[in-house]
Amino acid sequence: MIKNTIQSAGLLVLLWLLFGDFVLVWFHNRVKTETYNNQYSSKEDAPDSQDQSCFCHLTGVLDDCFCDIESIDVFNNFKIYPRIQKLTERDYFRYYRVNLNRPCPFWADDSHCSIKDCQVEPCPESKIPVGIKSGNYNRYSQVANANTDIVDCEQAQDLGAINSTLSNYSKEAFEDWARHDDAQDHFCELDDETSPDADYVDLLLNPERYTGYKGPSAWRVWNSIYEENCFKPRSVYRPLNPLVPPRGGDDDGEGFYNWLEGLCLEKRVFYRLISGLHSSINIHLCAEYLLAEGWGKSLWGPNVQEFRQRFDPAETKGEGTRRLKNLYFLYLIELRALSKVAPYFDRAFVNLYTGDRQEDQASKELLLQFFNETKAFPMHFDEKSMFAGQKIEAKTLKEEFRLHFKNISRIMDCVGCSKCRLWGKLQTQGLGTALKILFSEKEIKNLPEHSPSKGFQLTRQEIVALLNGFGRLSTSIHQLHSFRALLKEKR
Repeated sequence: MIKNTIQSAGLLVLLWLLFGDFVLVWFHNRVKTETYNNQYSSKEDAPDSQDQSCFCHLTGVLDDCFCDIESIDVFNNFKIYPRIQKLTERDYFRYYRVNLNRPCPFWADDSHCSIKDCQVEPCPESKIPVGIKSGNYNRYSQVANANTDIVDCEQAQDLGAINSTLSNYSKEAFEDWARHDDAQDHFCELDDETSPDADYVDLLLNPERYTGYKGPSAWRVWNSIYEENCFKPRSVYRPLNPLVPPRGGDDDGEGFYNWLEGLCLEKRVFYRLISGLHSSINIHLCAEYLLAEGWGKSLWGPNVQEFRQRFDPAETKGEGTRRLKNLYFLYLIELRALSKVAPYFDRAFVNLYTGDRQEDQASKELLLQFFNETKAFPMHFDEKSMFAGQKIEAKTLKEEFRLHFKNISRIMDCVGCSKCRLWGKLQTQGLGTALKILFSEKEIKNLPEHSPSKGFQLTRQEIVALLNGFGRLSTSIHQLHSFRALLKEKR
């Protein structure tokens, strides 16, 4: 009891320094929850235990890192979520170029979703900002940024001569950058942005939500990810696998989690990242569910029953809590990557170029403010504990880790629903970019201040995927707060 009091007091002081008055609300709720749990020691005694069971075990310190869930909730919901929402609404981050027509490389793709909500509406050329269409080089050109009077999309051709404004040194630097970028060890299979099949998509007009895409086709995608790419032998059975018949006592997950805990940290982290991504996507589908469909207008909103079906421990044989904890773990991984990549964007010549000077300056300021918040978080994941063994073994394991994840990014081309494929590809690329950042520490530290680097670069697509992918995780944690309130109301 004394130990718990000391820990709570210490946490209160730490959070007070970070969050001020918001902590009082959180601490009051936490004390009230602990009192509630002590008062109702059994399920039968608690008046709303059934409705709150999705969250009753979602508390405390996460495995494989020194951070607790309550601290992440407060930090995200009050500090990060409002800022990442504003940031992803800016022009630079809302347009994502993607090829949704690439064939599935692993099996015959015969499962295209015909439901209208599965479809993605490409962005008309006239709506895409000039600077985004004109290519990556423009973000480094002060001359291009000065062209604030360009308002018509037809004038984009004028920017084709942008190289004539660059010095020979800059041209060589860009060529070196391009060659290095082509050969770099990516964690994702990147779309060819120059392909005629690639389209710009306005992410704000194509939100991630429940489309009706489910069943064997969707299960096959996730089954391929878990069964063939998470370092799992076939003799180990994943609990609640919809494509495998129940195995009685073996289906409770005990054998699976005994195997998982016996893995090295890196392989255990890999599984938790994929599980966290899966959980985040499921939360979005539950929060933006098709509740009613009328003449020309559909009603979308939270579906509490769907949420409980996916995350209630009673409905999932205890899996729900593990899934949600893996979401928080993934959040910490990407938060750490964002805090580490801040120096890349701190450099004055790196612009979020769209062709609108005021828009670009405002976006850059918002981004740097956001990075300052990520760096202020005191309990970051320590990635140095990964791949820290013998040099040869660590290098081999890192390459295996990278190839497994790259394969998962290719599986996203097997998703039959276009909108699901869009957001699956974006969030997978966002996580792949985060991993690329975490394992490029030396290159980031050695970035030149006034010119592009040969050692570390991010394409615009990677930047858009990184910020929007993390925005999806931040939204998931914020939506958990909403589901908690809805479950409490149901009692």
